Amino acid sequence: MTWEVVIGLETHAQLTTRSKIFSGASTQFGAPPNTQASAVDLALPGTLPVLNKGAVERAIRFGLAVGGRIAPRSVFARKNYFYPDLPKGYQISQYEDPVVAGGVVSIVVDGVEKQVRLTRAHLEEDAGKLLHEQFHGMSGVDLNRAGTPLLEIVSEPDMRSSAEAVAYAKALHTLVRWIGICDGNMQEGSFRCDANVSVRRPGEPLGTRCEIKNLNSFRFLEKAIEYEVRRQTELIEDGGKVVQETRLFDPDRGETRSMRSKEDAQDYRYFPDPDLLPVAITQAWIDGVKATMPKLPQALRADYEREGLSASAANLLTESREKAAYFEEVKSIVGSAQVANNWVAGAVSALVNDRNADFSAVPVDARALGKLLLRVEDGTISGKAAKDVLLAMADGEGDADTVIEKRGLRQISDAGALEKAVDAVLAANAKQVEDYRAGKEKAFNSLVGQVMKATQGKANPAQVGEILKQRLAR
Repeated sequence: MTWEVVIGLETHAQLTTRSKIFSGASTQFGAPPNTQASAVDLALPGTLPVLNKGAVERAIRFGLAVGGRIAPRSVFARKNYFYPDLPKGYQISQYEDPVVAGGVVSIVVDGVEKQVRLTRAHLEEDAGKLLHEQFHGMSGVDLNRAGTPLLEIVSEPDMRSSAEAVAYAKALHTLVRWIGICDGNMQEGSFRCDANVSVRRPGEPLGTRCEIKNLNSFRFLEKAIEYEVRRQTELIEDGGKVVQETRLFDPDRGETRSMRSKEDAQDYRYFPDPDLLPVAITQAWIDGVKATMPKLPQALRADYEREGLSASAANLLTESREKAAYFEEVKSIVGSAQVANNWVAGAVSALVNDRNADFSAVPVDARALGKLLLRVEDGTISGKAAKDVLLAMADGEGDADTVIEKRGLRQISDAGALEKAVDAVLAANAKQVEDYRAGKEKAFNSLVGQVMKATQGKANPAQVGEILKQRLAR
């Protein structure tokens, strides 16, 4: 039997403000428990929330990036539920009037581009964190996270496989980091997804969905969806019925398990928060934010393809804003997108991976790499030697010129010296000369290799090839 998978994601992106959404308490990660919880965060009597303007501006940036509608009037509501990590007994969120409505995120799966529609993106405060298994059978609560600003991004149920869901989550992760509204640190909980999963027969109405909460890695997202799809299809085929509920993913066992029955909106008894005025977002404010926006990944990819790079190369270069900026600076020095890409996607990416770094902390900065590549272009060193120079620069041995001189890597480009080396190799390899003249092209490469070996790799390969051709044509 054929089943169609239907997936929608709700993503919580922690905003990069230094203070919380309704108080001046710090949002810095890693502080001792309950040291960053102000009177407002603790909901002490007489305290009132004050909206953080920076959080609203970050929501506007996101709306502009996805082509959504930014509401001129946005309202905060109280979402009522009772849990130990929620001091007020309600969460301040948005319901009927979110700050952003609509928009799209583009994904590519198996070479096919697809648009995932967004329903909305709204601002809300985070809850605290319950700590278990540390207090001899009791639980503790850390309210440092209470009041941390979140942008909840809700997609339409447009995804039809775990691969599409992961591609969407990765694209969204890249985007929020690119525009500077979220650091994307999944280990610290700055970017986490809830997956709504259901199955149906093709063409039939949507099936009953289950929500899998707090998935903080792309691998867990993929595994959780795949397990849940199997669970639901097997349940229905065995005559059972899927129950709407919230589930958790157990990464150790690779399965989802029931957490609680899924609430509907009416269960939360939303109503406008009387302590907060509606937010008025003027066109002038939007235009001011727009003026600070960077060029977006999709636009840069189009630019790179126009410059002759492949779609896959353009995608890799726009994995992060830092990587694209590094590439742009190298390209500006060497004057060639292809040359810059060959090195950024090749030797530099390998260097970054080997040292567990990223493109915000490359051991060799872009200008230093650009100057090294100019030494390849002007024939000072070979491309092969340049890779050794790059590693030496990463180890702190100095700039390109210093390493080249210290290691004696300067290429031999003197025609007289190269002619002597070629003549010596030809005299010592009569059989390969005979093979080449008999039509065996591989013999030519062997002769080039012999000259390079004789010169300890310092000969200019292009010049060696030209001289060999001249000698062999006699």
